[in-house]
Amino acid sequence: MHIATKLEASRGTLRAGKVRAVSNRAMPSWPPCSADESCFGAPVSGITGVSVGEVLLRFVRKPGKYLLARWNWKSALLSSLFRAGIFFFANLTAGLPAALAAMSTELIFRGITSGFYGALTEGFSAADPAWAAALAAMVALPLTGHSMELAVQWLRGTRNLVPSLTASVVFTTLSTLFNLYAMKRGALIVGAGRGSLLEDLRRMPRLVLDFILLVPRWMVRGGWNAGLAKPANEA
Repeated sequence: MHIATKLEASRGTLRAGKVRAVSNRAMPSWPPCSADESCFGAPVSGITGVSVGEVLLRFVRKPGKYLLARWNWKSALLSSLFRAGIFFFANLTAGLPAALAAMSTELIFRGITSGFYGALTEGFSAADPAWAAALAAMVALPLTGHSMELAVQWLRGTRNLVPSLTASVVFTTLSTLFNLYAMKRGALIVGAGRGSLLEDLRRMPRLVLDFILLVPRWMVRGGWNAGLAKPANEA
C-alpha cells in the first residue's frame, strides 16, 4: 500500500506538470580528450599548428609512442625499393656481383630504418611554419640516416661508395620535401586519416605535379610556406 501511494503521488505530479528540469550538474561528465587521442580512444597523428620544438620534444619524451608505434611501413617499403635501385646502378660499373651486394645491403638496411624516418617526417608534417618543419626534417634525417648508411655500406665493402651516397643524399633531400608535402595532404601516413597504400599511389601523379609546381607558385605567391603549407580547403 505504501508503494502504491507513492506511485499514485508521482503520477499526480506528472499530470500537474510539476516536473523540474534536470540540472546539468546531475549529468555525468567525461574527462576531456587529450591532444594525442580522439574522444573515441583512437590515436591521431598529431594536431597541426604545433611548433618544431614541440614535435622534437614528443620524439624525445615518448619515443615508443611517436617512433615505435608509428613506424611508417609505407616509407619503409617505398624507400627501400628506390634506394636499393640507386645503389644497384651506382655500383653496376664495378660488376654485377658488387651491384647486387650493394643493392641487397641497402634493401635490408632501409627496410628496417626507413619506417622510423617516415615516422619522423610524419611528425614534422604537423609542425608550423612549414619552412621550419622542412629544415628540421632535412637536417635530422641525413644526420641519422646517412651516417649509419655510410657505416653499413663501408663495412659491407661497397665499391662505389661516394657516388652511391651522393645519389642517396640527393634522393633524401627531394624525397623528404615531397613526403612532407604529401603527408600534410593525408598521403603516405599511417596515423589518423590514413588511406591504403593503393589509394596513396593513385594520388601520386597529382601530388608529384603539384610538388613540381611549388617553385612557380612560390614566385607567384611570394612565400615558401605558402607552397608547403596545407591548403585551407584541405584543413
